[in-house]
Amino acid sequence: MAESTTKPMRWASALSQRPSLEAAVKEVVEMAQDDLRASPDLGLVFISSAFASEYSRLMPLLQEQLGLPTLIGCGAGGVVGMNANHQAEEIEGEPALSLTLGYLPDVEIHPFHLSADDLPDLDSSPDQWVELIGVKPEDQPQFILLVDPYFSQINDFLQGLDYAYPGSVKVGGLASTGVMGGPTGVFCGSRLYPESIVGLALCGNIVIETIVAQGCRPIGHPYRVTQGERNIVLEVETQPEDSDFSGTVREIASSSGVSVRLSPLEALQDLVQELSEEDRQLAQNSLFVGVVRDEFKQTLEPGDFLIRNLIGVDPRAGAIAIGDRVRPGQRIQFHLRDSRTSAEDLELLMERYQRQASSFPQGMTNAAALMFSCLGRGEGLYGEPNFDSGLFRRYFNIPLSGFFCNGEIGPVGNGTFLHGYTSVFGICRQRKQ
Repeated sequence: MAESTTKPMRWASALSQRPSLEAAVKEVVEMAQDDLRASPDLGLVFISSAFASEYSRLMPLLQEQLGLPTLIGCGAGGVVGMNANHQAEEIEGEPALSLTLGYLPDVEIHPFHLSADDLPDLDSSPDQWVELIGVKPEDQPQFILLVDPYFSQINDFLQGLDYAYPGSVKVGGLASTGVMGGPTGVFCGSRLYPESIVGLALCGNIVIETIVAQGCRPIGHPYRVTQGERNIVLEVETQPEDSDFSGTVREIASSSGVSVRLSPLEALQDLVQELSEEDRQLAQNSLFVGVVRDEFKQTLEPGDFLIRNLIGVDPRAGAIAIGDRVRPGQRIQFHLRDSRTSAEDLELLMERYQRQASSFPQGMTNAAALMFSCLGRGEGLYGEPNFDSGLFRRYFNIPLSGFFCNGEIGPVGNGTFLHGYTSVFGICRQRKQ
């Protein structure tokens, strides 16, 4: 049998905590080049907001030493990368610079940068979105997206990209700042682009697979929305077979043999009565709503819900407002979030992907991962550093880099969404070897 002529891709990630930008750039370039041992085709850079006053100098300094054909990046309140001991490290609130280099044979790399004014109308045909990106859908592009948080139409952009490229994976995050605020930045080539999106469309012998850990656990059971307007849920419905309803609602459902309609506030009040004291306390400030993305799936599990904030309650109408549009027919379920739940959710998803990866002919060799994690996670959530990155590396010994985001981009079901309180991992590997 003839040997494959496909060259293996290579990745390297480096992290520096030197307080001087010049010294940090020099260190990450040397570390990454030593590990890569190939001529890089692509660079991704994530820089701490502690360097915000020097953002405009970053790309020229890097390109002076690297001369990369494609280089994108962004500023962040915290960055993730591989330290000198080849351990993944999350640096929050301190000067840090993370650089990832990729040698990607048989991969076409299409960088782009867009402002809100560049976007087609959502009523436009998919062809206009394809023309905007410059890549054909049949090329099966995989997208990495870095977005300035002041870009005003991120949800429209994601919807349009899904419309034009329904089979393509999109991952990324919104640039962020430190606790004191300050300027943000996204970079492409040698420039800083304000209020813009920078991205990559990767075609050819590459695939990006995702782990989207929203860090919540469901409580109670799903309800079907029967009345809703914009982001307001006015009425929900339960089925008689839902045996964990409490009190009057359950009794009526069981005795009548028909579904029962009630206000979402009534459903929530019934549910809270059945919670443990610990969960009742948690529900006071960590209660969320999960929206089911696949209406045809009967048995629901982690990853089937799009987690959204519970924005408010109207006691008079019994309605609730959530951080997304709702429509009659959708299923929703209340969720709770805490550090233990976030850890368990992430580990469950890691185990699931590890089982999937074990069937890859080449395993996880020649792969790398990008981590886009919410500013609300990290040490503030877990009480210890490097939790999400450390857990990932326990399962997958591949280079890891990324940043702490103002919002995380990743798929749930058949769509791509902007998340909060989430860690999105994009695993980049070869389609074939």
